[in-house]
Amino acid sequence: MVEGKGEEIEFIHLWSIPRSLSTSLLYSFAQRDDMEVLDELLHPNFLRVPGIERPYQAELLSKMELYENKIVFGSGQKKCQFCKNVASQHMPDLTDELMKKGKHCILIENPLDILPSFDKVSPPSFMELGYASLVSIYSELCAQGKSPSIIDGALLQNDPEGTLRGLCEDLGIPFQAAMLKREAGPKSFDGIWAANYYPTPFPPALYNLLEQSLPFYNMLRRHVKQSGIISLQPTLPVPANEKLLIWVGNGIVPRESAKISVLDFVVQGGDAVWEGLQVYNGKIFKLEEHLDRLFDSAEALAFSNVPTREQVKDAIFETLIRNGMFDEAHIRLTLTRGKKVTSGMSPSLNLYGCTLIVLAEWNPPIYENEKGITLVTATTCRNSPNNLDSKIHHNNLLNNILAKIEGNNASADDAIMLDKDGYVSETNATNIFLVKKGRVATPHADYCLPGITRATVMDLVIKEGLIVQEQRISLSEFHTADEVWTVGTIGELSPVVKIDGHTIGDGSVGPVTRRLRSALKKLTAESGVPQNFPLRQPYLHRLLV
Repeated sequence: MVEGKGEEIEFIHLWSIPRSLSTSLLYSFAQRDDMEVLDELLHPNFLRVPGIERPYQAELLSKMELYENKIVFGSGQKKCQFCKNVASQHMPDLTDELMKKGKHCILIENPLDILPSFDKVSPPSFMELGYASLVSIYSELCAQGKSPSIIDGALLQNDPEGTLRGLCEDLGIPFQAAMLKREAGPKSFDGIWAANYYPTPFPPALYNLLEQSLPFYNMLRRHVKQSGIISLQPTLPVPANEKLLIWVGNGIVPRESAKISVLDFVVQGGDAVWEGLQVYNGKIFKLEEHLDRLFDSAEALAFSNVPTREQVKDAIFETLIRNGMFDEAHIRLTLTRGKKVTSGMSPSLNLYGCTLIVLAEWNPPIYENEKGITLVTATTCRNSPNNLDSKIHHNNLLNNILAKIEGNNASADDAIMLDKDGYVSETNATNIFLVKKGRVATPHADYCLPGITRATVMDLVIKEGLIVQEQRISLSEFHTADEVWTVGTIGELSPVVKIDGHTIGDGSVGPVTRRLRSALKKLTAESGVPQNFPLRQPYLHRLLV
């Protein structure tokens, strides 16, 4: 605020980019009965910056008194002043008072809509366009504890009243219906109230500028409010996973930037292999076994230009270290066939090589392993995972998802899937075991994935002095078992206390289950591959050696 005529004037600053709806927004605030509006208050200061040459700069500077603090609409007698500022004119030596006092809002617009207007004229540089400046202004205000309201031009066009009401609420001022009115007749600026909006062909010459600008626009767009609710911000099961760093392709990017091309085979044909890994006490459990299976799967599907084993390990280790994850973390390791040069199903179109994705998340136990879990039997059957037909592989994944939906609908933790002959194969996410009269049994791997944790638990059963047998097992044998448990990388060993409403044993965690859970916990704590990322020598040191 500044003092004037015995009372303080309150400023509201709008920050925007050139050729946006900012003039329309300025005109809208000019219709209020409590506000003056000022256009580009910072322009004179911007013109004085050494080294920046602008058209008509000398002429404008010679008439500077006509432009400073210019009231565009109004008499200069009102208490509030709305200032429209161009973000790129926010210079480093700008007084702190401007940012610390008053209220601020930011208008963003999709560069796809803005850039075509520069097709017939000399386009601005990336810095002149101002998307990076908008992010800088947003960050500066947030650091001061003054998170600005962000308005999206598309919402302003589609729902002017709702958007303006929300903006007024954020600014702490009452909405006035006059903000939606204007005099009849066309205006020289783009109106909020335009009846139609049609996309225009995008100029190829501005493609690089679009690539530079979109990430900044998308970053700010995540904080746009719509009907009073911040859009695209659902509650995460684990809030700590909001700010993940994820390996995609050749390096690490923030969570919201972790994307792959729509031309990737996994998007157009579901062509990928993946593994789940678990981190315990700074070590990755069974890393080598999981990598063996990953590379075997990639070879079976004839992937080409596959990263080396050491490259995959380095990506895993760096991702974990960058996230500070040394315990209770789960890694979804994915290798796609890669990006194609054009749409089509032929692997010969892949000239870029495979796409590696390392997604590490903080992961508390997903099952109730102390009290036990419940299962239901799905109507969806399990195909053989050993069939290399790609359609069978895709159907397996689809069937597992459908089985999980059945489990969710029955309020169960997971769903048992049967094979084509009606015998139990596995659950939608894990392998399954039973105990009957002291003997442990698990279904053959003909119709279930021969899981790494499954093999580990079978070894532990033998080390505990028990007998384990792979065999066909009917659903009724699971219903009448003394104990049942499931095993998987992320779920570990989970006791099952009820199947299809049948109580297993006495409904509590059985003695054999407890022994094996204890043995598995001890094994995961003591074994695994340490997170040893190779130390990078400084560039200068490498030159001198």
